[in-house]
Amino acid sequence: MSKSRFISYSVNLLAAAALYLVFHLLFSSGTLSRSYRDLFNLCCIFSIAAVSLNLSTGLLGELCLGHAGFMSVGAYSSALITLSLNRPGNMPIMLLSLVAGGLMAALSGLIVGVPAFRLRGDYLAITTLAFGEIVKVMMRSLKITGGGQPLTGISFTSTYTVSYWILISTIIIIYTLIRSRHGRAILSIREDDIAAEASGVAVTRYKLIAFSLSAFFAGVAGGLYAHYQGVLEPNFFDYNQSINFMVMVVLGGIGSLTGSVLAAFFLTLLPEILRGLAVYRTLIYSTVLVLLMLYRPEGLLGQKELSQKIFLSLIKHNGLKPVPQSGVGGSSAISQENIPVSGSAERKADSAVSDRVGSATGTPEEALERKWKGRR
Repeated sequence: MSKSRFISYSVNLLAAAALYLVFHLLFSSGTLSRSYRDLFNLCCIFSIAAVSLNLSTGLLGELCLGHAGFMSVGAYSSALITLSLNRPGNMPIMLLSLVAGGLMAALSGLIVGVPAFRLRGDYLAITTLAFGEIVKVMMRSLKITGGGQPLTGISFTSTYTVSYWILISTIIIIYTLIRSRHGRAILSIREDDIAAEASGVAVTRYKLIAFSLSAFFAGVAGGLYAHYQGVLEPNFFDYNQSINFMVMVVLGGIGSLTGSVLAAFFLTLLPEILRGLAVYRTLIYSTVLVLLMLYRPEGLLGQKELSQKIFLSLIKHNGLKPVPQSGVGGSSAISQENIPVSGSAERKADSAVSDRVGSATGTPEEALERKWKGRR
């Protein structure tokens, strides 16, 4: 790792630690109530789910409508492990159950992905949608998951500290993957899977890797939600919840990890902010989404990421446009205008062209006409 990249990563980690310290002081001092602390925890959990969905949909390019199903597998697996060990409030046990729930979700993603990736486009989306519905029916039918009754007795071990740092770890892992050689292979599949396969990329293998990793983090988010809510109801992990995660990805920007986090916080906080408006809350919520899609169709950040240069350009206020920063799934090329200056090589080249075809005020047709008259 180069020195400049190490410094950049260190600054980002310090910024994440500073942001956590700000929220911790607000919560511990009582400036923000306990309800806002719980809401912040829920925002972090939904952000993990949205970032993981962005890996399979925004960066891999495969439409997944069953993400809530993977979250359900992780939630029930994690909850059953902590209930079977009968040690409520034990943080190491809870973290171990999160890893186990994520692995179970990754295994289910692998099982679904092997036959599903033989399909393309809408057929793949329908397959993942069917998987989500199958999981919901299974969780409602099995005795171990409570049968037709909600699964209760889960310890409230999930805190905003754990959820926040798992969110930061999720972003770091996915960002590091996409910036690596394997990530470039995943992005090439998104752009053109046929060309990628012709170039020697193992398309099926990389699809399964990205899809399973996406399901793993969805399972971790599900485990955090189980220990945040304390009660699991299969109807929560339905089709509507998958669409909710998809809206977060599209609103934040397809291919932008930090955009998914911003959209998850925005869409989770907005209904709570509008709660006092009673019957008008849903209408205002829908209107805001429609206006954002009309005036910002590429999402809040597009394919860009929140970067240090963007914040520095906002602080300086020098009137210059900030340097475009590409997201993990975007292009890093910066368009530049080729404006020749006096005495430059470009100006000399333009003068040589004008001497061959005619004067600066004349037209190319006049120069050709003089040429043919000389031959006559």
